[in-house]
Amino acid sequence: MHDVNMTDWFTIETIDRDTFAISEYKHWEETHCYLLCGTEKAVLIDTGLGVDNIKRIVDSLTSLPVMVVTTHIHWDHIGGHKHFKDIAVHEKEKDWLSVQFPIPLQAVKSNLMCKPCDFPKNFNIEEYQIFNGTPQRILYDGDCLDLGDRKLTVIHTPGHSPGHCCFYELDRKYLFSGDLIYQGCLDAFYPTTDPQLFLQSVRKIQHLSISRVLPGHHQLNIPVNIIGRIENGFSKLSDEGKLKQGNGVFDFEDFQIHI
Repeated sequence: MHDVNMTDWFTIETIDRDTFAISEYKHWEETHCYLLCGTEKAVLIDTGLGVDNIKRIVDSLTSLPVMVVTTHIHWDHIGGHKHFKDIAVHEKEKDWLSVQFPIPLQAVKSNLMCKPCDFPKNFNIEEYQIFNGTPQRILYDGDCLDLGDRKLTVIHTPGHSPGHCCFYELDRKYLFSGDLIYQGCLDAFYPTTDPQLFLQSVRKIQHLSISRVLPGHHQLNIPVNIIGRIENGFSKLSDEGKLKQGNGVFDFEDFQIHI
């Protein structure tokens, strides 16, 4: 269906001739980053775990100037931000990037190492740091990112985190869904999450015309109808009075909701 190129750590999959998924399948998080190339610039959506240099991969795919746009400021999506100069984040999470990340470094390291993994040879957990820096651009709901003959719309979708964003490309009907939509366990259980806002955000993107969902984790090729099924799952929990933190994990076949 599309070209697949493996490096020692990253897997590069061609979505179309100027859209690439850069994935970390060797790690339990199975993170996806996405490189979108226009005629004037490129956008890299998220930068993954930061255990190997994603810029090396990006540079092999494009010579355009690259802006990193962030679905949300969680450690597994900003690990490679250190390799780039032009970074954009939603205004509700700019302080997580430039002032104080909400989780201690030791907790992040524990998460990173909690399951066996064949890390790259040059990776040293003792030297691992959470990226800290000032974003060059602040994103707001409805912003348009123009790459030259290619436009992305910023959609603020809080719930998994206060400043979580999806990125929507109307022309190709692509939704880059971050941690709002994927096949796996959807997390709305820790203090900075909000399960009610999560439900509202899923409803917000339901109105879009979508041909392809490009998620932040796990299986890359997921059915578009998972959006409606996730909305149904959250709605069911809400109707039953269970959409409150501390209620545990609810299983809906190809996804779970952890609240």
